[in-house]
Amino acid sequence: MDFSYPSVFLLSFFLFLFPSLISSQICQKNCGKETLKYPFGSGPGCGDPRFQPHVTCSQQKLTFTTHTGSYPVTSIDYANEVIYISDPTMSTCSCTVPSKGFGLNWDAPFTFADRTIFALVDCATNSSSICQNGYDDGSNSKLLCDQGTPICSLLYSCRPISTINLPISTCCVYTPVNLGPSFEMDLQKLQCPSYTGFYNFNDQQSDPEKWNYGIALKYKFSVTNDYPGSCDACERSHGVCGYNVAFNSFICNCPNGINTTTDCYFISSFNSGFRNGVAWLIYPAVYLDRTSNIAQYFSRVWNFDGFRV
Repeated sequence: MDFSYPSVFLLSFFLFLFPSLISSQICQKNCGKETLKYPFGSGPGCGDPRFQPHVTCSQQKLTFTTHTGSYPVTSIDYANEVIYISDPTMSTCSCTVPSKGFGLNWDAPFTFADRTIFALVDCATNSSSICQNGYDDGSNSKLLCDQGTPICSLLYSCRPISTINLPISTCCVYTPVNLGPSFEMDLQKLQCPSYTGFYNFNDQQSDPEKWNYGIALKYKFSVTNDYPGSCDACERSHGVCGYNVAFNSFICNCPNGINTTTDCYFISSFNSGFRNGVAWLIYPAVYLDRTSNIAQYFSRVWNFDGFRV
């Protein structure tokens, strides 16, 4: 091997050993006003790889995506592992709009939270038998609706719906929600042009204008998931959880731009030494004369601040 340029060789050697020293932080702690914690991330390589395709941050807006569309994330309850989303095509007490329904991807790590309530709105009168007898989606799971609940009469008292003067029989409510992996809210088949969803009466059971409209989704982890423990340590050390895109292996993104496989405590302890070390590695690489003695070069390299040997 030609050592006529030891600076180039040694610089390449150290860059190979310490690739994380020059890597930049790619994961952010926030998406707009929403704080990002495990398992969610700001983009590819951030958070948990099993959740990244479903919840993404684009132009500082957090979005939940399924095959039925993309929906704004309104908030995340990390303590109870629940994510709240809104559907722009969902009817509320303020307006009625045509909808195409909502569904989850079969492989998505989400289920419907028990607190979510769906109501089919403005259904055809001949569709009432579907609600009463149950709508079979082909996988032996039936959508059983309740037309006698007070929720229907309360919803139909809202101004946008009351002006249409719809009969209560065109409303159908079902809860708790358990659509399952294969069920789709097929509003066309149910002959219901619209639906609404809410997850909290907000202590105003008789006032639908005060209800929290949207969809509450419970996110779940696999039985063999080893990310939570590693991410907890990473976040406690002020890092951001991420992963190697090629291998889906855990990475902790530290504030100083260094990636580790543990946490940021060790990196913080030697942050000054690492920074100075990189600087002193670069300096002799540029200015070291090609005829300098290699032993003298090692002496200069390994006696920089923080790494005296």
